Amino acid sequence: MREFATFEERLSAWMTEAMQSVFDLSDAEVNLGVSPTNNEKFGDYQCNAAMVLSKQLKKAPREIAQQFVEAAELPEFIEKIEIAGPGFINFFLTNRALSEYIQLLEKDAHLGSEQVGEGKKVIIDYSSPNVAKSMHIGHIRSTVIGNAIDRLYRFLGYEVIADNHLGDWGTQFGLMLVGYREFVNEEALAAAPVEELERIYVASYNKSKEDDSWRDLAKSELVKLQQGNEENRKLWEKFIELSIGEFNKIYDRLDVKFDLYRGESFYNDRLPKMIQALEDKDLAVESDGALIVDLEEDGMPICIVRKSDGGYNYATTDLATVESRQEEFDPERIIYVTDERQQLHFKQFFKIAEKLEMEANLVHVWFGLMRLPEATFSTREGNVIKLSALLDEAESRALDMVKSSSPDMPEDQQKDLAKAIGIGAIKYTDLSQNPQSLVTFTWEKALNMEGNSAPYLQYAYARISSVYDKWKTQFPDMELNECSLNIEHKIERRLAIKLSRFSAAVRAAADNYRPNIMADYLYDLAQIYSSFYQNVPFLKAEEGVRESRIRLCRSTARTLKQGLNLLGIETRERI
Repeated sequence: MREFATFEERLSAWMTEAMQSVFDLSDAEVNLGVSPTNNEKFGDYQCNAAMVLSKQLKKAPREIAQQFVEAAELPEFIEKIEIAGPGFINFFLTNRALSEYIQLLEKDAHLGSEQVGEGKKVIIDYSSPNVAKSMHIGHIRSTVIGNAIDRLYRFLGYEVIADNHLGDWGTQFGLMLVGYREFVNEEALAAAPVEELERIYVASYNKSKEDDSWRDLAKSELVKLQQGNEENRKLWEKFIELSIGEFNKIYDRLDVKFDLYRGESFYNDRLPKMIQALEDKDLAVESDGALIVDLEEDGMPICIVRKSDGGYNYATTDLATVESRQEEFDPERIIYVTDERQQLHFKQFFKIAEKLEMEANLVHVWFGLMRLPEATFSTREGNVIKLSALLDEAESRALDMVKSSSPDMPEDQQKDLAKAIGIGAIKYTDLSQNPQSLVTFTWEKALNMEGNSAPYLQYAYARISSVYDKWKTQFPDMELNECSLNIEHKIERRLAIKLSRFSAAVRAAADNYRPNIMADYLYDLAQIYSSFYQNVPFLKAEEGVRESRIRLCRSTARTLKQGLNLLGIETRERI
């Protein structure tokens, strides 16, 4: 068993082996898991083995549990076991085992998290804005959820390739090409590139509605681009370069980094070959001039892979993208993070990939939309908020809070702290909820210092850091690592148990693609620490007890910092 095996892992292994021994079962007959209890009066961990084996052993669950409890030899890390209800077996850890485990975690860079991803590659496809369009608040969920999953997988040892699959191809670029030559304002382009490109597109689109010759000109320029016309291609590449430059300003503020920026255009040369593969396997058939894959037997509507005008659909590009990624990276899985409206598309293209025997482990992580209190963000209703404006507002509101609470803090430090709090508040409002839920965004909740929010957790971290710093100041000659860590008080025990379950929270958040599992863990940890802080003396405790509790403080601070980092949220030593 690995050095940092959790109590859950150690108990599950022991329970399986002990049950086999007590009831003379073979390996194939039993594999019994242990799970944390929700109520500490029922112990620290619980197992329903007696219920699982009741039919097989032809005995009542409680009778099985009683026989097991009487016959099993307890491992040294278990203080006692009890039977509850119809036959649940409850386990109580020894205080010594908890103390030793926390000290073990102090030495581990990953806080006990098994590096299950070593030697494996994962591609995570997220954010994916469209070229020549500003990022708006609708992009926030894909970006922060995708980045949190990215961070979780890296932390577990995976080689992660974060791919920003840009929308950089399509009919809109014909309008952009003719519009740029007609409407561009070079000064505006230099000052705010994407805003100017957006303005150009709107002006060109509006003109195409009124002028057929303009629409025809746009189509001809698009064809020239598709055929590799040098002038059009240089202009198109300029649109992409300017857009990525503006996107990166947002990503820098969010502390989000990508390994690849590959748009739809990157895979264009593969599309005819992909169509040929579909036809060779008799998957694609002609229908009204278009080429389709009939998925009705799979419970889905038909999927168009080539339109009647010869253009390709998203499904074709996505299939070509999978093929390219497999050839270049050979990933263990490919994860897509998009909003709920794309569920059908991903079901269709995943099914086609399966029919093509691409043997790709494809995962769609979909999320609900973000709403204002009164409505979903909508261009049509005129309430789209640009992402840069949302981040500006977050930092501004956080700066007001900082100035109010810390008026004597130097201005540059106030601004730095406001950035951490404001951006963290935006992220946590999203990440603290199940991705598949709708998110109603309010500033009151995002910046609440008392409730389940980033500022609350950031403040908890800073408060613990302050306690540790005060101890170092008062006792400069003491080396904390040389002092014993002893779990004795009930609240110390509760905190230590929570700290011991960090790696399980990391694994659950990653395996289920739900960063909110980590957010829930951190909030619970901060609340337990608050109770710990309020109920026992720290700096005024007697020597030995004092150092033991300061070590628990330090471990809690480290765990909070690491957990928040996995959510992409910064911490500061002082708030």
